[in-house]
Amino acid sequence: MEKLKGPAAGCTTATCGWRALLLPQLNRQSLYVYGSEMAVEKECMRQLQSGVFVIHPFSLMRSYYIMCMMAITFLNLIGIPMEIAFLDGNSGLAWEGFNVFSDTLFLIDVALNFRMGIIAEDGEEAILDIKRIRVSYLRTWFIPDVIAAFPIGYILLFADLQYHNDDNPSKTNKMMRILMFVRILSLIRLARVSRLVRFFNEVEKVSNANLEVVRLFFRILSLFMMIFLLCHWNGCIQYFVPMLEEFPTDCWVRKENLMNATVSVKYSWGVFRALSQMIALSYGSMDAPTNYVEMWIVMVSMVSGCLMYTVLVANATTMIANIDPAAKEYKSKMSRLEHYMAFMKLPPELQLRISNYYQARYGGKWFQEKDVMHTVSSALKEQILMVMCSRLLRKVPMFQTRDENFINAVLVKLEYDVFLEGDAIVRQNVPGDRMFFIDHGQVLMETDSYDRELCDGDFFGEACVLTKGKHLATVKALTDCQCFSLSCDDFHEVLQGFPDVKKDLEKIVQLNSDGELV
Repeated sequence: MEKLKGPAAGCTTATCGWRALLLPQLNRQSLYVYGSEMAVEKECMRQLQSGVFVIHPFSLMRSYYIMCMMAITFLNLIGIPMEIAFLDGNSGLAWEGFNVFSDTLFLIDVALNFRMGIIAEDGEEAILDIKRIRVSYLRTWFIPDVIAAFPIGYILLFADLQYHNDDNPSKTNKMMRILMFVRILSLIRLARVSRLVRFFNEVEKVSNANLEVVRLFFRILSLFMMIFLLCHWNGCIQYFVPMLEEFPTDCWVRKENLMNATVSVKYSWGVFRALSQMIALSYGSMDAPTNYVEMWIVMVSMVSGCLMYTVLVANATTMIANIDPAAKEYKSKMSRLEHYMAFMKLPPELQLRISNYYQARYGGKWFQEKDVMHTVSSALKEQILMVMCSRLLRKVPMFQTRDENFINAVLVKLEYDVFLEGDAIVRQNVPGDRMFFIDHGQVLMETDSYDRELCDGDFFGEACVLTKGKHLATVKALTDCQCFSLSCDDFHEVLQGFPDVKKDLEKIVQLNSDGELV
């Protein structure tokens, strides 16, 4: 019998089937909450053993459901104001069918929320108990969701059918008034905007994306969708209010000769007037309001425009401030460095070399390597250094046949160094305390008898580490060089834990006493 792979591995296809869609999947948030893949699998088993129908907040079904509801909600928030303001009951069978479908879906959503697992406030577990889910939902979003899911679509469909099937003029007029009231009442469905905001927050939580750029994209998308909805609603209101007043002679609709215009033309003019008022331009509102209703519409538009500006500027400022903090910190450090160099009146050539060093050392991003290494576990630290430096150590003869534990002990002692072109890394006959491994770059090793170029993967200075003596050659950087260094004290500290290796290296020192080491 075939078994499901991944977190649902404890459930066979014959016994689970579609229930696997209800189980938690591996994503950024689930791993953060539970800590490991094994813990996620245990969470799957916990849900299966409970034996109740509950949709886990990290399940595949929940992810698809959120995306579907986001699209339906956004279409509702666009279409409902358009229908009320411009379509005048002539929305057509397709739109009425969509209204009924949407109302049905939102009613189902209210019911499903009683079976939708939630994340605890401390973020340490998912609540799957039916009673706790029910109490939490009733205390928070139940009433707003019920109001937003009120089935206006059914009422409108029934009223439209009665209106078209009734030939009595008095009843027809009465039905028209009822239809107008119901259409105005359908504005309560705009409360679904709260669902859209919640869906956006949940998308970011359950997303498998781990890149800041993706999270930033969702924030920008949600911000511009809200701004678009604000402008869209305002434009619909611009036309809707004169329509309620049965288009008085001094209203803007009659002044612009839009009584018999198409819906697209009316909507365009409405949005144009709304934007003109929201961004405080005179276009579209040259004349002063002719009555107090228009005056209030203009004031509300201006206030909503100010709020839109405030939200847009605040969010843009926050996003810009959070983009690439390492680069901002680097620029701040460089600014302080430039002030220091100017204050100390350093020569321009030296200032340029210092700036070049920082660029070569940090690459435009400020970070403290020691702080990074201190925040990770010792095992991760070894793995990082193994990837970066293991190949360098293995090229050194005295390390080639050594035990893996000894290599790992040496790796954690390595330090990263950068040298600019022309730097004298070590000088001949000068006491030294470390050896160097070239990661990237070229150097020139000069002795009294020969010169030799070294490049990526080469090393020098091993004599100082083994004998604590003087350097036997001068080494200069021919290009910018990225190196790792091992100090004499750190190396001998490692040797204290490996006496056999220490004895072997003492023999190597005796065999190379002819000066081949540098």
